[in-house]
Amino acid sequence: MESFREISETFSQWTIPAALLLIVLVAAWRRRPMYEEFVTGAKEGFNVAVMIIPYLVAILFVIKVFLASGMFDDVKWGARFVARTAGVSEDFVEGLDLLPLALTRPLTGSGARGVLVQVYDEHGTDSFIGQTATLMMGSTETTFYILSVYFGAVQIKRFRHTLPACLIADICGLIAAVAIGCMLFGGS
Repeated sequence: MESFREISETFSQWTIPAALLLIVLVAAWRRRPMYEEFVTGAKEGFNVAVMIIPYLVAILFVIKVFLASGMFDDVKWGARFVARTAGVSEDFVEGLDLLPLALTRPLTGSGARGVLVQVYDEHGTDSFIGQTATLMMGSTETTFYILSVYFGAVQIKRFRHTLPACLIADICGLIAAVAIGCMLFGGS
């Protein structure tokens, strides 16, 4: 497992610089004015940022209401009660500390980051729970935030199949994060 971890660390270390280099090479090969197009894109991005502010305020308000209500703590308490009543092992019950992160991540990145810090404070960054929480942050997306902001920016009001597809992708990402966390960090 150590060699797999070393290979993945080396691969992830070079991924972003390699992607940037690939973009520069493709642009040069196609003889595109990279800097001018970057500035044009930055200007368009500013206009989009101004346009999405009302949608952003709405989603952040809803998320704050959920977090302030303590709903996630109640869900975690209920899941622990059910697991202990069913006689599930204490290791699994401890893993339920990741449940608030799994529920928060599709809603908001900053809220999920706050939950991640709570997990780090409670279990430590090098623990199985801490490292698996880190994997969960990287393997999922802020689905509701993205749908409200980006679909709002282009005035799309009906999500149709996008929301179920995104939530299925989030669930697959969470399952993969826990499986990889167990594979890489479960024995430590």
